[in-house]
Amino acid sequence: MKTYSRSTLRLGLSLFAISALVFPLVTLATPAKPLVDDFSQAEHTSLGTSRIIVTDKEIGGQSSADQQLDSGVLKMSGQLIPGRGRPAFVSLVSLLSPDGKPQDVSAYQGVYLRIKVKKGIVCVQVASTDVDNYDYHISAPLTKNSEGFEEVSVPFNAMKRAFSEQTTLNLKDVTSVNLVVAGMAKGEYAY
Repeated sequence: MKTYSRSTLRLGLSLFAISALVFPLVTLATPAKPLVDDFSQAEHTSLGTSRIIVTDKEIGGQSSADQQLDSGVLKMSGQLIPGRGRPAFVSLVSLLSPDGKPQDVSAYQGVYLRIKVKKGIVCVQVASTDVDNYDYHISAPLTKNSEGFEEVSVPFNAMKRAFSEQTTLNLKDVTSVNLVVAGMAKGEYAY
């Protein structure tokens, strides 16, 4: 298991107003600043992992995701369409290792991102192997900001589980940092 030196886990997202654009720099901020994804490759992250989009289709939803990548800029948008009695969701998963094995991020304090939400809400989610029901630790919702870009620091100790018993995030077994859009009603999202 790879261990990173003391610093801050950073997920930098820059989104532009003309369309739902994301120019993320997903980095582990160590002295060498290992990069998780700079969105320079169409098919893979900087760590060689496939980009993963998880939707609610397995639980009866019909949510969609449109991911466009051009010159290091990612555009994410789509529809949230919940299944009967279930929430709608779309998650952009950034694995912390090419093999998906858990990583020790205990040397980090949290996740940093720069984002502009155009429609809907976005949450930062950190997945660990300690959680077995998909109710991973998540940030407070990030919403549309009329002022433009917003820089957000999400300390790990401020992240909570949405519907399960509250537990401390185990920073020694983190598999991914995700951007999640969700809702109980049909609607559009873009960031």
